[in-house]
Amino acid sequence: MTDITLQPDDSRARRNVAVLVAAQAILGAQMPMIFVVGGLAGQSLASNICFATLPISLIVLGSMLSATPISHLMQRYGRRAGFVIGACAGAIGGAIGAYGLYTASFPIFLLGSLITGTYMSAQGFYRFAAADTASDAFRAKAISYVMAGGLLSAVIGPQLVKATSQAMVIPFLGTYLAVIVLNIAGAFLFLLLDIPKPPVPAVDAPHGRTRMELLKTPRIAVAVICATVSYALMNLVMTSTPLAVVGCGFDAGNAADVVTAHVLAMYIPSFFTGHLIARFGVEKIVATGLVILAGAGAVALNGVQLENFFAALILLGIGWNFGFIGATTMLAGAHAPHERGRMQGLNDLIVFGGVTFASLSSGGLMNCSGGTPQAGWTSVNLAMAPFLMLAGGALIWLTLRPKDA
Repeated sequence: MTDITLQPDDSRARRNVAVLVAAQAILGAQMPMIFVVGGLAGQSLASNICFATLPISLIVLGSMLSATPISHLMQRYGRRAGFVIGACAGAIGGAIGAYGLYTASFPIFLLGSLITGTYMSAQGFYRFAAADTASDAFRAKAISYVMAGGLLSAVIGPQLVKATSQAMVIPFLGTYLAVIVLNIAGAFLFLLLDIPKPPVPAVDAPHGRTRMELLKTPRIAVAVICATVSYALMNLVMTSTPLAVVGCGFDAGNAADVVTAHVLAMYIPSFFTGHLIARFGVEKIVATGLVILAGAGAVALNGVQLENFFAALILLGIGWNFGFIGATTMLAGAHAPHERGRMQGLNDLIVFGGVTFASLSSGGLMNCSGGTPQAGWTSVNLAMAPFLMLAGGALIWLTLRPKDA
């Protein structure tokens, strides 16, 4: 008798992946736009250049503060509700940011940035939503494909910056108006999403592990550490890049091109990251990501020519992709479905807490740790080393542990 193995039907998951890829491309375009102009706009509005990257820091802070509420909301009302709220927050944040530029008010501009963080938080759950209806065999690929949707955002966002940053009398005002349009248009995509609302738990249903118990689980702890380090270090360097490029004698168009190359490098590997994880194992892919991040720092420290910026930021994007997608896949398989809202919200709270710290540090290191942009850029890249050692050590510890411990 022939043994026939039935393959899981992932048709619903594939449809959801298509919707989330489109959302990543259209709505996600606002993030490279804001990361290109946010520091430059902050530099023009702030009375102290040490606070130039504070707008970007507040976006990440808003994302950190929103992570747990958005996760709980999705657990109760479904992914669609959370994603629509995120898009609305992106539109409101863009409108307030535009008003802050119009009135030359740094505090109002910062308020808009903080609200935009709610969109960034919601976008972070696209990758988890991709896994909700996917089989175990398709999960890593689903996450990877959704992250690959950022490929189009890497092209759309910076090109919109070039078209809009100087389109109005007030620099960058046109960019923030374009952000409003992207959020309003992109919100309608979620009408096509087909992810069931989580069932209301019965009275006698398992409540799952507490947050502390989850974090004490070795695989979860290492996944969170590696995700936090990968994302935080990427943000640390990327936040300072436009300031460093312009400070070293190049123009804002060059900065946009470098960020385009970086964001492309973040998402192009997603077409095969899931396959690499399935073939070689998630731990090896995360380790490879950490090594590539270290290589990005080494290239950046080797000079401030335009080609150095391109090479360093491309490596930074690839390293983030392997480290972050690998850690996300590791986490997605380490908790039960009824623990999803609690664990995913906790994960993003910690991840974006680390990213907030990195973003706040980036402006200070870049503008206030040396007398020249070159010295600031050196400080930014040297700061990567201890955190890479932390994540690498945690991954080695997990690999060497007995499998049944």
